[in-house]
Amino acid sequence: MGIIAWILIGLIAGAIAKALTPGKDPGGCLVTMLIGIVGGLLGGWLGKVIFGVHSINGFFHLSTWIAAIVGSVIVLLLYRLFTGQRSR
Repeated sequence: MGIIAWILIGLIAGAIAKALTPGKDPGGCLVTMLIGIVGGLLGGWLGKVIFGVHSINGFFHLSTWIAAIVGSVIVLLLYRLFTGQRSR
């Protein structure tokens, strides 16, 4: 897949991850997009390392989207953990 496909999957996966994990996020739309892109990459890497499968088969494969969404949820929860501790 090309970089444009990764960005598109990341944007959508970030929005889905934010919808799946309700609560106040310490970031806006740009942070959600970045979390989605990083989460998509993390999900693909985890699927490959932990399960030994090449989880990123193509843009329209279900495994690609599941890996991206799971990775985005993980990154979003970590982001909330580290930025939620700050006081204003």
